[in-house]
Amino acid sequence: MKSIELPTGWQAYAASIRQTDTATYALVRGPDGKFLYVEGRSSFTGGAPLGRGYRYPLTPETATGLREVFPWLKPRRIPANRPSFGFGDRLGLATPGHIRAVRGTAVFPILAQQSVRENARTGRNFAQVLASAVFGAFQEGYTDGFGADADHLKRIDDALEAARLGYTFFTCDPSDYVVTVEELSPGEVEERFSALERGEEWKAEYLGRTFSIPGAGELEFTEESLVRAAVKYGRAVEFAAEMYRTLAEKLPDGFDYEVSVDETESPTSPLEHLFVARELDRLGVRVTSLAPRFVGAMEKGVDWRGDMDEFKRALRVHVAIAKRFGGYRLSLHSGSDKFSLYPVIAESTGIWHVKTAGTSYLVALAVAAKRNPDLFRRIVRLSLDRFAEDRATYHLSADPTRIPPLDTVADSELPGLVSAHDSRQVLHVGFGSVLNSSLGDELKRFLVEYEEDYSEALAMHLGRHLEGLGVKG
Repeated sequence: MKSIELPTGWQAYAASIRQTDTATYALVRGPDGKFLYVEGRSSFTGGAPLGRGYRYPLTPETATGLREVFPWLKPRRIPANRPSFGFGDRLGLATPGHIRAVRGTAVFPILAQQSVRENARTGRNFAQVLASAVFGAFQEGYTDGFGADADHLKRIDDALEAARLGYTFFTCDPSDYVVTVEELSPGEVEERFSALERGEEWKAEYLGRTFSIPGAGELEFTEESLVRAAVKYGRAVEFAAEMYRTLAEKLPDGFDYEVSVDETESPTSPLEHLFVARELDRLGVRVTSLAPRFVGAMEKGVDWRGDMDEFKRALRVHVAIAKRFGGYRLSLHSGSDKFSLYPVIAESTGIWHVKTAGTSYLVALAVAAKRNPDLFRRIVRLSLDRFAEDRATYHLSADPTRIPPLDTVADSELPGLVSAHDSRQVLHVGFGSVLNSSLGDELKRFLVEYEEDYSEALAMHLGRHLEGLGVKG
């Protein structure tokens, strides 16, 4: 491997140094941040001189050029025989730690994973999210492949934009079309069913039939259960099919597609899952994964709560339905820190997909609590001030009145606020307010300074997730 001579104050990330026939490439760090370094002949233009080469800003455009030089930096589809894990990164700094967590396992990592909602709160976009993953993989010298998930897509235009950028995984979130039938009277449910264009078709297709599901027994709709499932999910399924067909025209070579129906108050029943799976199949939608709303409390940033026996029974039926309709993997959303569920998921599903996001932000705050108490205290205060607004759209049980006054908490006790239930959830949902304030820039500068601390803390914390899933010793 060729060594790089850089001016005083600059260093290259050793794992990133790569040579082609005409140039040497590396990720370097200096007094004013990180850059791509290129020495020799390349297609990159407009860089600033640095040593014997040039430096280029870590922009989406630079990432696109780097992907052309090193094709292993292009996102790939999920291998059918490998479990997959989504590493959300709201800061754009977590990928090195994510790679360290997943190295040596059979897990296929989704290193670029962000939703439109999260991008709106962090001030980022799909191009920037993908670029962060590319540069993180390059920094770590990671050549084993990764995916890119445009998460919780509610608009087809957003899906097409992600496809144009090179994303390989698209998560359709049709929750705007899901009807909360639990809040409707029987008469209102019937009225809505009568307005469905395919209502009578569904009655003819489902009523009076027994569906034999190996591993789950026989399932049969009553008229009431069919009407409720169709009203709840019928339009959502049609929207998911519309998005799928549009993407298929844009990406004829294929893509990974997930349908997420987890954003509901009530769990997805076996009959509802059967209806969604069978209708997607009838409409020609080939899903890679499907995210039902599981039983129990599936809240952000904390472990699952509920009746474990009930969860196991429901999961067994969900797995059987998934196997019956194409063998897609079940996707665990809000997967951050669900340590009690991981062994059950791994044992019952075989090939699974788990999504995490906010836990990597919380790891950053834990590092700040230890290394920069003043910054952490200010982040806690802002998160508390904005909690009433920031908690919207999230399922939480946090009570901020149970958080001790900050002036009573010693610096040595601050890391405990990142792990305590109430303060952890307050901090979790406050990411947008923090990152869109001056504190966001301050936090990012701090994490660049303590980059190794953050990467190692991520490797340890996300490694616990993978250990629970049985793929990391």
